[in-house]
Amino acid sequence: MRRFITTISIILFIITGFSASAFAGEKLLVAVAANFILPSEELTKIFQDRTGIVTEVTYTSTGKLYGQIVNGAPYDVFLSADEKRPDLLEKQGLSDKPFVYATGQVVVWTAEQTLCGATDWQSVVKNPRVLKIAIANTESAPYGTASMIALQRVGLWNALSEKYVFPQTIAQAFQYAETKSADVGFCAYSSALSDKGKKGCFYTVPEAPTIVQSACILKRTENRSAAEKYVEFIRSHEAQKIKEKYGYR
Repeated sequence: MRRFITTISIILFIITGFSASAFAGEKLLVAVAANFILPSEELTKIFQDRTGIVTEVTYTSTGKLYGQIVNGAPYDVFLSADEKRPDLLEKQGLSDKPFVYATGQVVVWTAEQTLCGATDWQSVVKNPRVLKIAIANTESAPYGTASMIALQRVGLWNALSEKYVFPQTIAQAFQYAETKSADVGFCAYSSALSDKGKKGCFYTVPEAPTIVQSACILKRTENRSAAEKYVEFIRSHEAQKIKEKYGYR
């Protein structure tokens, strides 16, 4: 009986420990769009704990990450905040075929409680008490581009131009609003659902296009097996549930 139990224990060790031992010592470099910081941190921790793969993540705007990749940055995987840049990388022969890993949306968020009783986002940004509006860089940050499009669609882009401040990323746009360096910010829905986000209020922006976010494995990776394992995980049902918790579909 003891021999039988020992045999079962060894088998269980092999089954549960193989994943981590097989990749122990490997290192993965992942480039992630700034809007995806919160779910990425949780997903990365689970992935590292489960596989033993050291995963270093760089967060900044999609445009900046794309530029770094084109100029030779040694990332293994790229999680963009749009479909455009991964598609360009594939056309340039720099990546595998991209896939959609998340769909996000823009909201208007404020820490100012006096602005939390408005009827909609347009009423908020037009309020005379609003002197500064944070919008992520409209050229390098897809969420910034979507924010600009929403303002253009309702005829407010030029009318409010003197109030805009342009941080580099959508995460920084939330920081501006959260610290009251700006009165309101066009932010990712995931930021509004965060612990800090719950201290303010947000308004949906139906005029902003949905943000379809693609990812890809980069051709220059020297850690393809680890990169494929990472991609397999972020496309899993388990990962999808985590993404949904942060407002992504």
